[in-house]
Amino acid sequence: MPSTHKQEKPWDTDDVDKWKIDPFNPTDNAAGTFAEESSFATLFPKYREHYLKQAWPLITRALAPHGIACTLDLIEGSMTVKTTRKTYDPAAVLNARDLIKLLARSVPAPQAIKILDDAMAADIIKIRNLVRNKERFVKRRQRILGPNGSTLKALELLTQCYILVQGNTVSAMGPYKGLKEVRRVVTDCMANIHPIYHIKELMIKRELAKDPELATENWERFLPHFKRRTLSKRKKPAKVVDKSKKIYTPFPPPREKSKVDLQIESGEYFLGKQARERAAKEGKEEKQREKMAEKRRAKESHLVPPKEDLSKQRHKSRTAEGNGEEVKDNKRKKPKIASGDADV
Repeated sequence: MPSTHKQEKPWDTDDVDKWKIDPFNPTDNAAGTFAEESSFATLFPKYREHYLKQAWPLITRALAPHGIACTLDLIEGSMTVKTTRKTYDPAAVLNARDLIKLLARSVPAPQAIKILDDAMAADIIKIRNLVRNKERFVKRRQRILGPNGSTLKALELLTQCYILVQGNTVSAMGPYKGLKEVRRVVTDCMANIHPIYHIKELMIKRELAKDPELATENWERFLPHFKRRTLSKRKKPAKVVDKSKKIYTPFPPPREKSKVDLQIESGEYFLGKQARERAAKEGKEEKQREKMAEKRRAKESHLVPPKEDLSKQRHKSRTAEGNGEEVKDNKRKKPKIASGDADV
């Protein structure tokens, strides 16, 4: 029997994109209206009430072409979407469910409406339960944003996704491949791996994808391998043990005195509460006075005049005295000129 799978297919040409997803039109739903109604509801925080109240007409207009009904309950703080008799796409209600989830996580309405497109997907990553310490969680969440939001902007450009860090979650919108990378970067960031390492890896992959020769090869040799540098986990002893040889004695060492024993010896144990507080206060003030006196001495130390060399001063005084005596002798020995000689 001749093979039939190698027959010519005139409709299968090279310009046909086999991976293209055609839009779902009302004519594609041959079964008609749905047998049952499907609905999804989600709660939203109190601070989103004012914004949702203003943006709800825009959301209603965006869902109307898909035949999805939406209601906003401000009393219970919930949003609900459900199918109607005009709904023709079974996946439209799932996109509407993602829409109200994104709106509850503070995604702007014009951006959240893009989820109704079939090529767009959404992912909400919960990050609070990944780190136990609150301060550590805040620091690692800030790493996703980076200085002035530069790290977040780089991730958005490399993954072609919209990313919003809000509270205890990270909301992302984009293609499935980009959402997978975003989730990996966020979870690793919460595990103390900086996002800059993933950004470098994504940049290298983007450049390698442009080369058609490397499309079928393994890229492992081009990607950077970062080693985790951790300190030694060996616990150091709290007290230094003296291992020198000691004289053996059969008796155990004396028991260390407790705090109560020391108070009994000093007599502080038998004092009243007020007297004990007064003694503690006096001791504290005495330490403060000693500390202040020590600081004053240290401050005045550079004001002490330097010691002078007395031997040099004595030598100078002696030389000065000797010069004075010589001057006096010269005055005494100076000869007087006679009046007769002067006339001549």
